[in-house]
Amino acid sequence: MSRLVNQTAIIGAGALGATYGSLLYAMDPASVCLIASDERYNRLQQDGVTVNGITSRITVLRPEEATPVDLLIVAVKYHHLDQAIAEIKQAVGPATIILSVMNGIDSEERIGAVYGMDKLLYGLTLGIDAVREHNAVTYSNLGRVLFGERQNSTLTDRVKQVRDLFTRAAIAHEIPLDMLRSLWFKYMINVGVNQVSAVMGLTYGAIRASSEAKQLMDAAMGEVISLAQAMQIDLAEQDIAAWYKVLETLGDASKTSMLQDVEAGRKTEVEMLAGTAIALGRQHGIPTPVNQRLFDELQRIEAGYLKHSPMM
Repeated sequence: MSRLVNQTAIIGAGALGATYGSLLYAMDPASVCLIASDERYNRLQQDGVTVNGITSRITVLRPEEATPVDLLIVAVKYHHLDQAIAEIKQAVGPATIILSVMNGIDSEERIGAVYGMDKLLYGLTLGIDAVREHNAVTYSNLGRVLFGERQNSTLTDRVKQVRDLFTRAAIAHEIPLDMLRSLWFKYMINVGVNQVSAVMGLTYGAIRASSEAKQLMDAAMGEVISLAQAMQIDLAEQDIAAWYKVLETLGDASKTSMLQDVEAGRKTEVEMLAGTAIALGRQHGIPTPVNQRLFDELQRIEAGYLKHSPMM
């Protein structure tokens, strides 16, 4: 029998971190803590996290106060990952499992380069429509967490441990056979919907109603499929149709995380999305003009507000 995950730490208390933290807190307030520093520490200590109108006073620890946990969930933005890698040091022990739910396709390798890939599970979220405004998060569709080893034809003990925790905490989840394919599927979605929504200022409902948005989204995702196939990743055109089934489940007024970042004047993850696609395109000799267009436009949008405020 697999041992239980009793202690979970989360770094990154945005929409995802707050949502999963609140569910773990509802299961057992003593089972979860947040790791934060500086202003984020003070804010979380004072306000807690509020999800769908319910405030959870989750324990908050400074990085130097953390002790080894059973599970460490990394839910920060791409440009905060290096800082997060340094700040989780005290929470990582010999038996700690690290699960990244970040966007993109390389956070596991970056974390594993410091702490060892033997501690990492691959992870992503799919179908959650959480919106964060100030310190409050709302969602109508929780979606699910996809996680596991690179290949999951046989479940390892640590996969079973996380599966059992998520079951106890009512966190919907799935263990795909091929996690690299799943990571690239989510990356394809983010390259399409996150960037197009941020450039055009559209909610999920508005995207569904806009043929222009869908054409641009399809073109951006098509470039990712070409890159994936060049890298022997099992992604194909029919995966775009699979994404549209997910899109139908998302709230009309809900917004992508990138649109939320633009509206709040925060740094976006464009370097991780279009930037990665452009770099991989150059490496493999595959044109990525649509992602170049989105990259240039998002950098222009960011420049309009970031020059007046510090990066958030």
